[in-house]
Amino acid sequence: MRHVVSYAQRGARMTSGQQRAWEAHWPRLGRHIAELPTGPLDAERWFGRRAPLVLEIGSGMGESTAAMAAAHPELDHLAVEAYKPGLAQLLLRIDSAGIENLRLLRGDALDLLGRHIAPGTLHGVRAFFLDPWPKRRHHKRRLVQPEFVALVASRLEPGATLHLATDWQGYAEQMLAVCEAEPALRNLSDQPSGWLPRPDWRPVSKFEQRARQEGRVVWDLLFAADWQDRSA
Repeated sequence: MRHVVSYAQRGARMTSGQQRAWEAHWPRLGRHIAELPTGPLDAERWFGRRAPLVLEIGSGMGESTAAMAAAHPELDHLAVEAYKPGLAQLLLRIDSAGIENLRLLRGDALDLLGRHIAPGTLHGVRAFFLDPWPKRRHHKRRLVQPEFVALVASRLEPGATLHLATDWQGYAEQMLAVCEAEPALRNLSDQPSGWLPRPDWRPVSKFEQRARQEGRVVWDLLFAADWQDRSA
């Protein structure tokens, strides 16, 4: 798989509160993907229990990530993000809410999935409001490409879900086409369009609030790993 970095590099300056949270909590709750030991991530050891594992790609500043983890304590949540201040802000949210079932990873999600997540082990993958790379010459940098979707599908356990959301119509259409073309996935929408009505259980982040205020439509897609199709 040709590896093209799908996220824009941003500054890493943190507030004093974020810096304190990083120093206090990152050693226990965070890992750098580039520094992980070779082979699958030992999530059971890291979380101190065995539970279904959900991966969120691109957690941003972490408001919806923390809310979803707090709402589902029966699940273990991994958040992968490249932006250090965003991860530090999420550490603040974890500490404030007393969340125990959330761990953070800094780096490239493709490296994590390809090198450190075993096939058939994820209960779900979420990717909300990824960088849309709107210019045509940059479309190759979009994360949701056929190779990425095939990789995600291979890491999902039977019946596990891939949930995507975006406010960029061109990217939404690409996401739908790519996921529909992946034989190991099955669209869970019952709408002729293929889109999923916005689920109540996906928290509204500040980013989505701003998108609504600016008149942008948000598209949700939900696909399940279909192992019957995969083995056909």
